[in-house]
Amino acid sequence: MSDAVPPDSSPGAPQRCGLIAIVGRPNVGKSTLLNALVGQKVSITSDKAQTTRHRITGVRTVEEAQFVFVDTPGFQTKHNAALNRNLNRTVHGVLGDVDLVLFVVEAGRFGLDDAKVLALLPADKPVVLVANKLDAVHRRAELAPWLKGMAERRNFSEFVPLSAKKEADVTRLFKILKPYLPEQGWFYDEDALTDRSERFLASEIIREKLFRLTGDELPYTSTVIIDKWEEEGTQRRISASIVVEREAHKGMIIGQGGERLKRIGSEARQELQTLMDARIHLELWVKVRSGWADSEEHLRSYGYE
Repeated sequence: MSDAVPPDSSPGAPQRCGLIAIVGRPNVGKSTLLNALVGQKVSITSDKAQTTRHRITGVRTVEEAQFVFVDTPGFQTKHNAALNRNLNRTVHGVLGDVDLVLFVVEAGRFGLDDAKVLALLPADKPVVLVANKLDAVHRRAELAPWLKGMAERRNFSEFVPLSAKKEADVTRLFKILKPYLPEQGWFYDEDALTDRSERFLASEIIREKLFRLTGDELPYTSTVIIDKWEEEGTQRRISASIVVEREAHKGMIIGQGGERLKRIGSEARQELQTLMDARIHLELWVKVRSGWADSEEHLRSYGYE
């Protein structure tokens, strides 16, 4: 969905287009911000840390500028598993390619994990500090000394306190970022929203429901594989496997009498029908693959970059 050109935009302005990385520690609201910037859900959200695992591109064209956002996994500070090493490689790869970095933190907070991510940001890239979750700050006066402290940590190109859930804040962010985009042709069509396939989005939405409905019971080393995808007109027949590491995890997901697995499937199906404007037939299975998150071979076969 692209915005109409407002009356005061200058006719004949040169096209701008650039890659913008969204980075930060887990759970600062990166995926929520990406979805708000794109205007549609392209990245899953959950209270569970390490939800985003892939480099996800979201696109938004506003007036003559096309913003290509790259959501990244929250940087992992524990390197003991192949999955964590894979996620960190993804973050490093993104940072080398972009024109601009959005460093997302929680407004008024800055901890050791935030500092570790900040230390990884390239010195030669402009970095915008996005202080997210502004709506959770009860005394705005306390932000001034916090911002002063942040300015001492790095010469940020911009400071943008905002709430990703407020449309006015997101619109303001577009205006701030626009001058940083290089003058060049667009990478995508004007109405493009993401470079990810429907198949990929389906697996991510199933995974989101899995995490939301299992809470903290289920380790984050669980993934979703699309086994079968058939399209017939406006219908999609999808069969997917939820892959876990232990037999006990399988029981958590299935739930008593299969109720939890049914609910995961029902909520995923409803959201997919809305997203794809199609009738969805969804079958879910749960499979145990011991040690998959520490196997480079399994990670490649499951689509990790």
